Amino acid sequence: MDVIALPAPTASLPPPQVCEQARISRDPRFDGLFFVAVTSTGIYCRPVCPAPAAQSRNVKYFGHAAACEAAGFRPCLRCRPELSPAEGAWRRGDAAVARALKLIDEGALAEQPLSALAERVGLGERQLRRLFVERLGAPPIGVHGTRRLLFAKQLLTETRLPITEVALAAGFGSLRRFNAAFAEAYRMAPRDLRRRPNEPPDQGGGDALVLRLGYRPPYDLSAMLDFLRGRALPGVEHVDEHSYTRAIGPAHAGGPADAPGWLRVSAWPSDKHGRQHALKLELHGTAPSRLLDITNRLRRMFDLDADPNAIGAALSVDPRLRALVARQPGLRLPSGWDGFEISVRAILGQQVSVAAARTLAARVAQRYGHALPQPFGPGLTHLFPTPAELADADLAPLGLTRARADTVRTVARALLDGRVDFRAERTLDDFVARWVALPGIGPWTAHYIAMRALGHPDAFPADDLVLQKALPEDGVRLSAKALGARAEAWRPWRAYGVIHIWRSSMAAPTPIRAAAPTAVAAKRKRAKQAA
Repeated sequence: MDVIALPAPTASLPPPQVCEQARISRDPRFDGLFFVAVTSTGIYCRPVCPAPAAQSRNVKYFGHAAACEAAGFRPCLRCRPELSPAEGAWRRGDAAVARALKLIDEGALAEQPLSALAERVGLGERQLRRLFVERLGAPPIGVHGTRRLLFAKQLLTETRLPITEVALAAGFGSLRRFNAAFAEAYRMAPRDLRRRPNEPPDQGGGDALVLRLGYRPPYDLSAMLDFLRGRALPGVEHVDEHSYTRAIGPAHAGGPADAPGWLRVSAWPSDKHGRQHALKLELHGTAPSRLLDITNRLRRMFDLDADPNAIGAALSVDPRLRALVARQPGLRLPSGWDGFEISVRAILGQQVSVAAARTLAARVAQRYGHALPQPFGPGLTHLFPTPAELADADLAPLGLTRARADTVRTVARALLDGRVDFRAERTLDDFVARWVALPGIGPWTAHYIAMRALGHPDAFPADDLVLQKALPEDGVRLSAKALGARAEAWRPWRAYGVIHIWRSSMAAPTPIRAAAPTAVAAKRKRAKQAA
């Protein structure tokens, strides 16, 4: 592998003394924020690597795995850099690098040149390359290549997928190209990695394919599941105290690669080394070509790449939020699986309770969603309808007002003709402006969709009644303008402030219990006991 002479990235790295202390102490809060390259071995590691710490004189720090590989280092087979969370702040918000990284995640460089990526984020090709090298330590094509290879490395280590399917899942057009790229980067063939003494793949039983989704602690999975459980659509998704389960499309099966499947997300079990900072993804009936998209969606949905320390520090400038962050430092921004589904639910939730909106959305899913050939998992029977299925749907019999039914159809048609979309290159202002131009969509709905569909960290529904009442502690309701002015200090993490306030305003979640026996069942039980 040729070594590319690149300047060491500095903007995204913590100070050297912080990196050194985090490396020595194996602090998981810094996992993915930097990587440790050891010059004496040619290997790069996560800061949490369990191997004996290298001597400081043999260590270099990089802000991105691609920068390590561009400098000629290979990933550690013990700590497995592919499991680390992504770059946190560099992958969030409206900065050009953040938007370009999201597009690379979506495969923008798989079939298009760098010039097309640069145009989508409003920069010249040369300028975009310079920004990547300055801030991440590697050019965009290097980030793209490292991302594909590390995902392939995870699949080779954790699954029993044939190598041909691993190559397809990682975005390589052919097995030959994959073998060549893997051998050049890691100095071994893909099959040789499987011959090494890695931990045995955990298939979860049956046809399940199991992957780890890493995060930086602290992470409050219980709060995340509480939020999702209160909004879960019967038949489409199911949330209990320990896991999230849903059916996933595409809806119209045209062959094995297009058949629906289902997934479950839960905490990764602790092992002999203690708690694992990862979620467990179990996939059933999923084509390899969809694996990368699915993992990207779930990383956004469960907000796994957030840096809670940076977010907490920014929000703590507000005394009200400081106490909330201290109480729940691991609270994350819950997103959604599908943008159109979230937008429909946002419309149905205008000026009604969460429970009422959930009931209406469930009716829409049952009436117009795609019924599965057979139920998946715990009562998963339908996929949520697509924009084409709701563009001309008669929604009045489902209990929707005429205005909301019109808005749902308008949004469906606008997505089909391109007036609105969920494209990663959109800035928050551009996204909101496009959505509020539609009849029936106001600023609250547009910002709510940005929060839940895009996972945008700075979305802020200033017209939200709960925020206006709950933020001040003197009982005085703030106006939308006053609320927005106060939240300026929270940027670029205003959406996290919203989640903290919403969470603090919620009633304690009701424990999930078995249903109480009916009067008839109770009578039969008493008769049986008497007999």
